[in-house]
Amino acid sequence: MKQYVIDELTEESCDRLRQYLDERFGESGVDGLYWLPIPEEELGPEQARHHECKPFCFAAELLPGHIVFELLVRTRNRMHCNCMAHANTRQSIWLMAAMDAIFEQLGIKI
Repeated sequence: MKQYVIDELTEESCDRLRQYLDERFGESGVDGLYWLPIPEEELGPEQARHHECKPFCFAAELLPGHIVFELLVRTRNRMHCNCMAHANTRQSIWLMAAMDAIFEQLGIKI
């Protein structure tokens, strides 16, 4: 599995990040797991056609000292579908830019 990992986070940074993720994305039912929705304009052609599979998102897991993002576009409505795929370059860049913006907003240096 391809992943994007931000590590060497302080406990304080993890606490601020957890609070932000809880407020913005809610809890997934699994402690530390979050679903980050992907904007419509970032979807690939097949994903955009699969209206019944929306919303699409990235899974993020906040662990002590680091956060891990799967670079897999998942659907929240199905376990398996051919619209689920590894993130394309544009989606990967969007995820990294979105996380950079969140870290900047929270004053977390990485």
